[in-house]
Amino acid sequence: MPETPDAPRGGVPEFRGAGRSLEVLRAEAHDELAALIELRCRGGEDPWDVVPSLPTVDEQVVIGIRADARGVEGVPVAGGLGAEDELRFLRGVALWHPELSRAVWSLMGRIDAASR
Repeated sequence: MPETPDAPRGGVPEFRGAGRSLEVLRAEAHDELAALIELRCRGGEDPWDVVPSLPTVDEQVVIGIRADARGVEGVPVAGGLGAEDELRFLRGVALWHPELSRAVWSLMGRIDAASR
């Protein structure tokens, strides 16, 4: 079992992805994004403007895993973690779910760009 950000080597991680299939996580992320699209469009936004501004389904899965692991329900914490801690956590997610590696790298690029 790969080492994860929230568990020692061989331990069970304490995030949403632990013990749940990637298909289930993707279905939940898809539902979250669909609800967000509907909410924003009902608020008068153009779908052609809304959809490109949203994360991909896999990025939403990673964002959800991160939020659950940090005990944050989508609300940023003042100060938060440092960029290095975030990158370390994301690398752990990619080790736990290799299929999410592309989404992890995308989010890591955004964090790296924002920290400069």
